[in-house]
Amino acid sequence: MIYGNVYCEDFTENRLFDYSSPRNSDGLFTPVIALRERLLQLGIEVNTPDLNKGRTVSFEMHLEGRPLSGNGIPKYLIAAENPLINRLNADIEYLKGFKRVFSWNDAVVGLPGAVKVLIPNSISPPNTRRYSDRHIFSCLISSNKVMPWGGPDDLYAERINVIRWYEKNAPELFHLYGRGWNKPSQAFTRKAKLLRRIGRLRTQLFGYQPFPSWRGEVRFKSEILSDTRFSYCYENVKDLPSYITEKIFDSFFAGCVPIYRGANNVHKYIPPDCFIDRRQFADTADVHRFLLSITPEQHAQFQQNIAAFLKSERAYLFSVENYVSTIANAIAGDFQLK
Repeated sequence: MIYGNVYCEDFTENRLFDYSSPRNSDGLFTPVIALRERLLQLGIEVNTPDLNKGRTVSFEMHLEGRPLSGNGIPKYLIAAENPLINRLNADIEYLKGFKRVFSWNDAVVGLPGAVKVLIPNSISPPNTRRYSDRHIFSCLISSNKVMPWGGPDDLYAERINVIRWYEKNAPELFHLYGRGWNKPSQAFTRKAKLLRRIGRLRTQLFGYQPFPSWRGEVRFKSEILSDTRFSYCYENVKDLPSYITEKIFDSFFAGCVPIYRGANNVHKYIPPDCFIDRRQFADTADVHRFLLSITPEQHAQFQQNIAAFLKSERAYLFSVENYVSTIANAIAGDFQLK
């Protein structure tokens, strides 16, 4: 058996591979659990470092960029986070320290030994619940976060714009879900931090709701999306080629029609008749007018288009199976185990 250490945030005792973990919301751990199982079949066992003590460790596998030790053994990187959040994931000098880098990022995939792999999802047929049986007109599911440096590509701020527009103009047609919306957004300047403290006091002392559209946290997004007609699915940043996360797929699986903003080449991977492209509208008001014009029959056609896509080879590129086979086969090949 060949042993490898896997590094991911603060995980120890193989909790990263525990289906029952409370942190495994919406099957977040499914891809890495499946990867570990496939590597075991090939004669490779990966564990968190604390469980490999006393064993000869032949390689390291890092889930996202992090500081490296100079121990001389081969290192592999799975870089899923976008480089505006984890800058190491696109730092060319840093990436040269790895035997292989697995990434969706075309700028990275050009490096020697790099392999392209898209962000994985557990592909399944969509929920076909009808338009008339869905009780929420539109929603947004996200954590209340702010990008510290902002900038023109920041979609955290654009999510806030969507929320505020609906709270002012159509509160009965929009629900907000996720963590942290019961308190003011994060702040980074002195003035913003002061205003946030005042807002926090108002929530604690007087029951002030900084985001009145907020309906609470959710552990399983499908429970909300399967009862929703349209969902706003904005990536954290816009116009990053091939950076397509679970957000649009969560809606697909629930049969909920997504309004998508993110990767500028999304049509290369997903047919345009499966979603509403935010880039085609001037603002949220324009989007909302279009949503109101969609008939139950047109909504059903979106669902049919989504179902056809999820059965296709194009969707397989986003599957856990493709993710696992691509990474496991590359590592096994490096150790001549294929």
